[in-house]
Amino acid sequence: MKKIFILTGEPSGDKLASKVISKLQKNNPNIEYSCVGGTYLNSLGIKSIFDLKEITYIGFTSVLLNIFKIKNRINTTVEEIIKFNPDILFSVDSPDFTLRVAQKVKKLNNKIKTVHYVAPQVWVWREGRVKKFKKFLDHILLLFNFEKKYFDKENIPNTFVGHPLLEQEIKNKIDISNIVSNDKKIISLFCGSRLSEVNLLLPILIDFIYMMNAKFDNFTFVFHATDENKNLIKEKINNTNIKNIEVISEENIKRQILDKSIFAVSKSGTVSLEICNAKVPSIIIYKMNFLNFLIVKMLVKIKFANIINIINDKEIIPELIQKECNAKEIYNSVVYFFKNPELMKKQINICEETLTKIRSKTSSSDEASLVLNKFLIS
Repeated sequence: MKKIFILTGEPSGDKLASKVISKLQKNNPNIEYSCVGGTYLNSLGIKSIFDLKEITYIGFTSVLLNIFKIKNRINTTVEEIIKFNPDILFSVDSPDFTLRVAQKVKKLNNKIKTVHYVAPQVWVWREGRVKKFKKFLDHILLLFNFEKKYFDKENIPNTFVGHPLLEQEIKNKIDISNIVSNDKKIISLFCGSRLSEVNLLLPILIDFIYMMNAKFDNFTFVFHATDENKNLIKEKINNTNIKNIEVISEENIKRQILDKSIFAVSKSGTVSLEICNAKVPSIIIYKMNFLNFLIVKMLVKIKFANIINIINDKEIIPELIQKECNAKEIYNSVVYFFKNPELMKKQINICEETLTKIRSKTSSSDEASLVLNKFLIS
Protein backbone atom coordinates (compact mmCIF):
# COMPACT_ATOMS: atom_id res chain seq x y z
CA MET A 1 0.00 0.00 0.00
CA LYS A 2 1.28 3.46 -0.95
CA LYS A 3 1.70 6.07 1.78
CA ILE A 4 1.36 9.86 1.91
CA PHE A 5 2.25 12.11 4.83
CA ILE A 6 0.37 15.43 4.71
CA LEU A 7 2.12 18.32 6.40
CA THR A 8 0.25 21.54 7.22
CA GLY A 9 1.00 24.40 9.60
CA GLU A 10 -2.30 26.22 10.13
CA PRO A 11 -6.07 25.82 9.56
CA SER A 12 -6.06 27.40 6.08
CA GLY A 13 -3.45 24.87 4.93
CA ASP A 14 -5.41 22.07 6.55
CA LYS A 15 -8.44 23.17 4.51
CA LEU A 16 -6.49 23.37 1.24
CA ALA A 17 -4.92 19.95 1.80
CA SER A 18 -8.27 18.33 2.56
CA LYS A 19 -9.71 19.42 -0.79
CA VAL A 20 -6.88 17.66 -2.64
CA ILE A 21 -6.84 14.54 -0.48
CA SER A 22 -10.63 14.08 -0.71
CA LYS A 23 -10.25 13.87 -4.50
CA LEU A 24 -7.31 11.47 -4.19
CA GLN A 25 -9.26 9.22 -1.81
CA LYS A 26 -12.07 8.89 -4.37
CA ASN A 27 -9.73 8.08 -7.27
CA ASN A 28 -7.25 5.94 -5.34
CA PRO A 29 -8.66 4.46 -2.11
CA ASN A 30 -5.64 2.23 -1.45
CA ILE A 31 -3.44 4.87 0.16
CA GLU A 32 -2.41 5.05 3.80
CA TYR A 33 -2.19 8.54 5.33
CA SER A 34 -0.71 10.28 8.32
CA CYS A 35 -0.54 14.01 8.90
CA VAL A 36 0.07 17.15 10.83
CA GLY A 37 -3.35 18.68 10.33
CA GLY A 38 -6.57 19.91 11.86
CA THR A 39 -10.32 19.38 11.68
CA TYR A 40 -10.54 19.27 7.86
CA LEU A 41 -8.09 16.39 7.42
CA ASN A 42 -9.49 14.72 10.52
CA SER A 43 -12.95 14.76 8.89
CA LEU A 44 -11.43 12.60 6.12
CA GLY A 45 -10.38 10.03 8.73
CA ILE A 46 -6.73 11.13 8.85
CA LYS A 47 -5.38 11.60 12.36
CA SER A 48 -2.79 14.24 13.16
CA ILE A 49 0.34 13.29 15.09
CA PHE A 50 -0.24 16.35 17.30
CA ASP A 51 -2.60 19.31 17.68
CA LEU A 52 -2.18 21.90 14.92
CA LYS A 53 -2.48 24.67 17.53
CA GLU A 54 0.95 23.74 18.83
CA ILE A 55 2.68 25.16 15.75
CA THR A 56 0.33 27.92 14.63
CA TYR A 57 2.21 31.14 15.28
CA ILE A 58 2.01 34.49 13.55
CA GLY A 59 4.51 37.29 13.27
CA PHE A 60 8.24 37.45 13.76
CA THR A 61 8.18 38.20 17.48
CA SER A 62 5.84 35.35 18.40
CA VAL A 63 8.02 32.97 16.38
CA LEU A 64 11.09 34.20 18.26
CA LEU A 65 9.33 33.73 21.60
CA ASN A 66 8.39 30.17 20.67
CA ILE A 67 11.56 29.28 18.75
CA PHE A 68 12.58 26.33 20.96
CA LYS A 69 9.06 24.91 20.94
CA ILE A 70 8.94 25.20 17.13
CA LYS A 71 12.36 23.54 16.73
CA ASN A 72 11.20 20.71 18.97
CA ARG A 73 8.05 20.25 16.88
CA ILE A 74 10.06 20.31 13.63
CA ASN A 75 12.38 17.58 14.93
CA THR A 76 9.48 15.49 16.29
CA THR A 77 7.64 15.80 12.98
CA VAL A 78 10.73 14.74 11.00
CA GLU A 79 11.15 11.69 13.23
CA GLU A 80 7.50 10.68 12.75
CA ILE A 81 7.68 11.11 8.96
CA ILE A 82 10.85 9.01 8.71
CA LYS A 83 9.21 6.35 10.91
CA PHE A 84 6.04 6.39 8.73
CA ASN A 85 8.27 6.15 5.60
CA PRO A 86 5.82 7.63 3.08
CA ASP A 87 6.17 7.51 -0.71
CA ILE A 88 5.24 11.22 -0.76
CA LEU A 89 5.63 14.04 1.73
CA PHE A 90 2.85 16.43 0.70
CA SER A 91 3.54 19.77 2.39
CA VAL A 92 1.00 22.58 2.23
CA ASP A 93 1.68 26.31 2.75
CA SER A 94 3.27 27.56 6.05
CA PRO A 95 6.77 27.39 4.51
CA ASP A 96 8.66 28.42 7.65
CA PHE A 97 7.47 25.18 9.23
CA THR A 98 6.65 22.77 6.41
CA LEU A 99 9.69 23.42 4.20
CA ARG A 100 12.09 23.19 7.15
CA VAL A 101 10.62 19.76 7.85
CA ALA A 102 10.77 18.78 4.15
CA GLN A 103 14.43 19.81 3.92
CA LYS A 104 15.40 17.65 6.91
CA VAL A 105 13.34 14.70 5.69
CA LYS A 106 14.97 14.82 2.24
CA LYS A 107 18.45 14.73 3.81
CA LEU A 108 17.55 11.68 5.87
CA ASN A 109 15.65 9.78 3.17
CA ASN A 110 16.16 10.92 -0.42
CA LYS A 111 13.67 8.32 -1.70
CA ILE A 112 10.70 10.20 -0.19
CA LYS A 113 9.26 12.43 -2.93
CA THR A 114 8.54 15.96 -1.72
CA VAL A 115 5.62 17.84 -3.26
CA HIS A 116 4.81 21.30 -1.93
CA TYR A 117 1.44 22.99 -2.43
CA VAL A 118 1.18 26.81 -2.33
CA ALA A 119 4.48 28.29 -3.39
CA PRO A 120 6.18 30.58 -0.86
CA GLN A 121 5.46 34.15 -1.90
CA VAL A 122 8.89 34.84 -3.37
CA TRP A 123 7.29 37.64 -5.40
CA VAL A 124 6.67 39.42 -2.09
CA TRP A 125 10.05 38.96 -0.43
CA ARG A 126 13.18 36.75 -0.28
CA GLU A 127 13.22 35.71 -3.95
CA GLY A 128 16.64 34.14 -3.32
CA ARG A 129 14.94 31.30 -1.40
CA VAL A 130 14.03 29.64 -4.71
CA LYS A 131 17.61 28.40 -5.23
CA LYS A 132 17.43 26.48 -1.95
CA PHE A 133 14.12 24.82 -2.79
CA LYS A 134 15.49 22.83 -5.73
CA LYS A 135 17.81 20.96 -3.34
CA PHE A 136 14.91 19.26 -1.54
CA LEU A 137 11.65 19.78 -3.48
CA ASP A 138 10.70 17.37 -6.27
CA HIS A 139 7.65 19.36 -7.40
CA ILE A 140 5.82 22.53 -6.47
CA LEU A 141 2.12 23.26 -7.08
CA LEU A 142 1.33 26.88 -7.91
CA LEU A 143 -1.90 28.71 -7.12
CA PHE A 144 -1.13 31.60 -9.48
CA ASN A 145 0.19 31.32 -13.03
CA PHE A 146 2.39 34.43 -12.69
CA GLU A 147 4.52 32.46 -10.19
CA LYS A 148 5.82 30.01 -12.82
CA LYS A 149 8.63 32.27 -14.01
CA TYR A 150 10.31 32.25 -10.58
CA PHE A 151 10.51 28.44 -10.47
CA ASP A 152 11.14 27.86 -14.19
CA LYS A 153 14.17 30.11 -13.83
CA GLU A 154 15.72 27.62 -11.36
CA ASN A 155 14.44 24.53 -13.26
CA ILE A 156 12.22 23.44 -10.37
CA PRO A 157 9.43 21.15 -11.68
CA ASN A 158 6.12 22.96 -11.14
CA THR A 159 2.46 22.87 -12.13
CA PHE A 160 -0.03 25.72 -12.13
CA VAL A 161 -3.13 24.20 -10.51
CA GLY A 162 -5.17 27.33 -9.76
CA HIS A 163 -6.67 28.20 -6.42
CA PRO A 164 -8.97 25.62 -4.74
CA LEU A 165 -10.93 28.32 -2.95
CA LEU A 166 -12.33 29.30 -6.36
CA GLU A 167 -13.96 25.94 -6.90
CA GLN A 168 -17.73 25.91 -6.89
CA GLU A 169 -18.78 23.05 -4.65
CA ILE A 170 -22.32 21.80 -5.09
CA LYS A 171 -23.64 20.62 -1.75
CA ASN A 172 -27.08 20.07 -0.31
CA LYS A 173 -28.79 23.29 0.61
CA ILE A 174 -29.35 23.80 4.32
CA ASP A 175 -32.15 25.84 5.82
CA ILE A 176 -30.38 28.84 7.39
CA SER A 177 -33.55 30.69 8.44
CA ASN A 178 -32.87 29.67 12.05
CA ILE A 179 -29.50 31.45 11.83
CA VAL A 180 -30.50 34.65 10.04
CA SER A 181 -34.01 35.95 9.45
CA ASN A 182 -35.03 36.94 5.93
CA ASP A 183 -35.83 40.50 6.97
CA LYS A 184 -32.19 41.16 7.91
CA LYS A 185 -29.31 41.88 5.53
CA ILE A 186 -26.14 39.89 6.20
CA ILE A 187 -22.66 41.33 6.65
CA SER A 188 -20.05 38.56 6.82
CA LEU A 189 -17.04 39.08 9.08
CA PHE A 190 -13.71 37.21 8.98
CA CYS A 191 -11.24 37.85 11.80
CA GLY A 192 -8.77 35.12 10.86
CA SER A 193 -8.01 31.51 11.68
CA ARG A 194 -5.05 32.11 14.00
CA LEU A 195 -5.61 32.82 17.66
CA SER A 196 -3.38 35.91 17.52
CA GLU A 197 -5.42 37.32 14.62
CA VAL A 198 -8.71 36.75 16.43
CA ASN A 199 -7.41 38.43 19.60
CA LEU A 200 -6.34 41.50 17.61
CA LEU A 201 -9.21 41.88 15.14
CA LEU A 202 -12.28 40.63 17.03
CA PRO A 203 -12.45 43.58 19.49
CA ILE A 204 -12.15 46.02 16.57
CA LEU A 205 -14.97 44.30 14.67
CA ILE A 206 -17.19 44.24 17.76
CA ASP A 207 -16.70 48.02 18.12
CA PHE A 208 -17.56 48.35 14.42
CA ILE A 209 -20.82 46.46 15.03
CA TYR A 210 -21.69 48.78 17.92
CA MET A 211 -21.26 51.75 15.55
CA MET A 212 -23.36 50.12 12.83
CA ASN A 213 -26.14 49.25 15.28
CA ALA A 214 -26.26 52.86 16.46
CA LYS A 215 -27.07 53.92 12.88
CA PHE A 216 -28.90 50.92 11.35
CA ASP A 217 -31.31 48.24 12.56
CA ASN A 218 -31.56 45.97 9.52
CA PHE A 219 -28.30 43.98 9.65
CA THR A 220 -27.20 40.62 10.99
CA PHE A 221 -23.44 40.23 11.46
CA VAL A 222 -22.09 36.73 10.94
CA PHE A 223 -18.58 35.73 12.02
CA HIS A 224 -17.08 32.96 9.88
CA ALA A 225 -14.98 30.95 12.32
CA THR A 226 -12.86 27.82 12.31
CA ASP A 227 -13.83 24.98 14.65
CA GLU A 228 -10.70 25.82 16.62
CA ASN A 229 -11.67 29.44 17.41
CA LYS A 230 -15.49 29.28 17.30
CA ASN A 231 -15.93 29.00 21.07
CA LEU A 232 -13.47 31.81 21.77
CA ILE A 233 -15.39 34.17 19.47
CA LYS A 234 -18.72 33.14 20.99
CA GLU A 235 -17.39 33.69 24.50
CA LYS A 236 -16.20 37.22 23.69
CA ILE A 237 -19.49 38.08 21.98
CA ASN A 238 -21.49 36.75 24.94
CA ASN A 239 -19.72 39.35 27.07
CA THR A 240 -21.34 42.11 24.98
CA ASN A 241 -24.96 43.16 24.84
CA ILE A 242 -25.15 42.75 21.04
CA LYS A 243 -28.01 40.54 19.87
CA ASN A 244 -27.60 40.59 16.07
CA ILE A 245 -24.40 38.51 15.85
CA GLU A 246 -24.04 34.88 14.82
CA VAL A 247 -20.95 32.67 14.76
CA ILE A 248 -20.73 29.80 12.27
CA SER A 249 -18.05 27.21 11.54
CA GLU A 250 -19.72 24.53 9.40
CA GLU A 251 -18.38 24.85 5.84
CA ASN A 252 -21.60 24.38 3.91
CA ILE A 253 -23.44 26.90 6.09
CA LYS A 254 -20.56 29.39 5.74
CA ARG A 255 -20.78 29.13 1.95
CA GLN A 256 -24.54 29.77 1.96
CA ILE A 257 -24.22 32.67 4.41
CA LEU A 258 -21.52 34.26 2.25
CA ASP A 259 -23.62 33.84 -0.90
CA LYS A 260 -26.48 35.69 0.82
CA SER A 261 -24.27 38.46 2.23
CA ILE A 262 -24.45 42.00 0.89
CA PHE A 263 -20.97 42.89 2.16
CA ALA A 264 -17.91 41.39 3.87
CA VAL A 265 -15.17 42.70 6.14
CA SER A 266 -12.23 40.34 6.05
CA LYS A 267 -8.72 40.03 7.36
CA SER A 268 -6.11 39.92 4.61
CA GLY A 269 -5.57 36.41 3.31
CA THR A 270 -6.85 33.70 0.98
CA VAL A 271 -10.41 34.01 2.29
CA SER A 272 -10.64 37.20 0.21
CA LEU A 273 -10.71 35.00 -2.90
CA GLU A 274 -13.74 33.12 -1.56
CA ILE A 275 -15.48 36.43 -0.97
CA CYS A 276 -14.70 37.63 -4.50
CA ASN A 277 -15.80 34.29 -5.92
CA ALA A 278 -19.16 34.69 -4.17
CA LYS A 279 -19.49 38.12 -5.87
CA VAL A 280 -19.68 39.91 -2.52
CA PRO A 281 -18.14 43.40 -2.20
CA SER A 282 -15.66 43.77 0.62
CA ILE A 283 -12.90 45.63 2.40
CA ILE A 284 -9.68 44.15 3.79
CA ILE A 285 -8.37 44.75 7.32
CA TYR A 286 -5.16 43.72 9.03
CA LYS A 287 -3.10 44.61 12.06
CA MET A 288 0.06 43.33 13.72
CA ASN A 289 2.25 44.59 16.52
CA PHE A 290 4.44 47.58 15.65
CA LEU A 291 7.76 45.68 15.64
CA ASN A 292 6.43 43.04 13.24
CA PHE A 293 5.04 45.78 11.00
CA LEU A 294 8.41 47.56 10.83
CA ILE A 295 10.16 44.32 9.88
CA VAL A 296 7.59 43.55 7.19
CA LYS A 297 7.83 47.08 5.76
CA MET A 298 11.60 46.69 5.41
CA LEU A 299 11.40 43.30 3.73
CA VAL A 300 8.41 43.23 1.38
CA LYS A 301 8.63 44.57 -2.17
CA ILE A 302 4.92 44.96 -3.00
CA LYS A 303 2.51 47.80 -2.33
CA PHE A 304 -0.60 45.81 -1.40
CA ALA A 305 -1.62 43.02 0.97
CA ASN A 306 -4.53 41.60 -1.05
CA ILE A 307 -3.89 39.31 -4.04
CA ILE A 308 -6.58 40.99 -6.17
CA ASN A 309 -4.86 44.35 -5.65
CA ILE A 310 -1.42 42.82 -6.24
CA ILE A 311 -2.45 41.29 -9.57
CA ASN A 312 -4.04 44.56 -10.74
CA ASP A 313 -1.27 46.71 -9.21
CA LYS A 314 -3.90 49.06 -7.80
CA GLU A 315 -6.37 49.12 -4.94
CA ILE A 316 -9.53 47.41 -6.16
CA ILE A 317 -10.50 46.28 -2.65
CA PRO A 318 -9.81 48.92 0.04
CA GLU A 319 -7.14 47.90 2.56
CA LEU A 320 -7.27 49.20 6.11
CA ILE A 321 -3.88 48.25 7.54
CA GLN A 322 -2.32 49.03 10.93
CA LYS A 323 -3.53 52.41 12.30
CA GLU A 324 -6.31 52.53 9.69
CA CYS A 325 -7.54 49.19 10.99
CA ASN A 326 -9.95 50.59 13.57
CA ALA A 327 -13.71 50.53 14.08
CA LYS A 328 -14.30 54.08 12.85
CA GLU A 329 -12.40 53.61 9.57
CA ILE A 330 -14.14 50.29 8.93
CA TYR A 331 -17.52 51.88 9.64
CA ASN A 332 -16.80 54.85 7.34
CA SER A 333 -15.66 52.57 4.50
CA VAL A 334 -18.67 50.25 4.74
CA VAL A 335 -21.17 53.10 4.92
CA TYR A 336 -19.46 54.82 1.96
CA PHE A 337 -19.98 51.70 -0.14
CA PHE A 338 -23.62 51.48 0.91
CA LYS A 339 -24.13 55.08 -0.16
CA ASN A 340 -22.44 54.37 -3.51
CA PRO A 341 -23.75 51.00 -4.76
CA GLU A 342 -22.16 51.56 -8.17
CA LEU A 343 -18.75 51.19 -6.47
CA MET A 344 -19.76 47.79 -5.12
CA LYS A 345 -20.83 46.66 -8.58
CA LYS A 346 -17.58 47.95 -10.11
CA GLN A 347 -15.49 46.07 -7.51
CA ILE A 348 -17.38 42.82 -8.16
CA ASN A 349 -16.87 43.13 -11.94
CA ILE A 350 -13.13 43.78 -11.70
CA CYS A 351 -12.69 40.96 -9.19
CA GLU A 352 -14.52 38.54 -11.48
CA GLU A 353 -12.26 39.50 -14.40
CA THR A 354 -9.22 38.96 -12.18
CA LEU A 355 -10.38 35.56 -10.93
CA THR A 356 -10.61 34.23 -14.50
CA LYS A 357 -6.81 34.66 -14.68
CA ILE A 358 -6.16 32.46 -11.65
CA ARG A 359 -8.70 29.68 -12.17
CA SER A 360 -7.44 26.36 -13.50
CA LYS A 361 -9.15 24.84 -16.53
CA THR A 362 -10.54 21.95 -14.49
CA SER A 363 -10.22 22.36 -10.71
CA SER A 364 -7.25 23.02 -8.48
CA SER A 365 -7.79 19.96 -6.31
CA ASP A 366 -8.20 17.72 -9.36
CA GLU A 367 -4.98 19.05 -10.88
CA ALA A 368 -3.06 18.69 -7.61
CA SER A 369 -4.34 15.15 -6.96
CA LEU A 370 -3.27 14.14 -10.50
CA VAL A 371 0.29 15.27 -9.77
CA LEU A 372 0.35 13.29 -6.50
CA ASN A 373 -1.04 10.22 -8.27
CA LYS A 374 1.68 10.42 -10.96
CA PHE A 375 4.33 10.32 -8.24
CA LEU A 376 2.62 7.29 -6.67
CA ILE A 377 2.62 5.26 -9.88
CA SER A 378 6.02 6.38 -11.19
